[in-house]
Amino acid sequence: MSVDRHREKMKRAKQAMKMGADLKYTAGFPSPSGRFILEMRDALTGEVQVAWEKDNVITNDGGILAAILLQSRGGPARGLSMLSVGTGAKGSLLNPDAADPTQRRLEAEIARKTFASIVFRNAEGGASSVPTNVVDFTTTYGEAEAVGPLNEMGLISPASDNPSVTSTEGLTTNMDVYDPTFDVSDKDIMVNYCTFAVISKPSTSILTITWRLTL
Repeated sequence: MSVDRHREKMKRAKQAMKMGADLKYTAGFPSPSGRFILEMRDALTGEVQVAWEKDNVITNDGGILAAILLQSRGGPARGLSMLSVGTGAKGSLLNPDAADPTQRRLEAEIARKTFASIVFRNAEGGASSVPTNVVDFTTTYGEAEAVGPLNEMGLISPASDNPSVTSTEGLTTNMDVYDPTFDVSDKDIMVNYCTFAVISKPSTSILTITWRLTL
């Protein structure tokens, strides 16, 4: 790896840590919640093109995944490891429909990627050396990744460790047909879902998203 390339990787890692520290922190043990901060920069100049923070919903399937991880009878034991982004949020481009907890997958996923970093936070919002009930998941999409008019995303516990493999057969996006008894043990499980006004990511930009879960 060249010196310049190594420096660029270190720079992106430091930016991710700073973004996580900037997220608002809620002390104590509130109801489970999710919040994220999104930042898109020009890959050449580093100029910030888009930056904002937003709440999102924890899905019903997030509760199913928690139950899977807490039980002791065997079966799949997999946590969150990827962020997926898509272009299919329902509603208008600038004001899409609000996210619903019955959502089981993205409407039109175009990319998913493993986390660049996972950081626990202490009561002051700083990085913690021990596990806490607050954890930040940061993902960075490079210039050629996730290019398109993005307006939805979700945190995924994937059935496969390969980002190019999806397991969404049978997973619904219609709240009227949500079936809590459908077996998701061999499917991608989406724990958080968010819709937002469309962001057009070009192939000349870097998109970094830090998603905070408070449990």
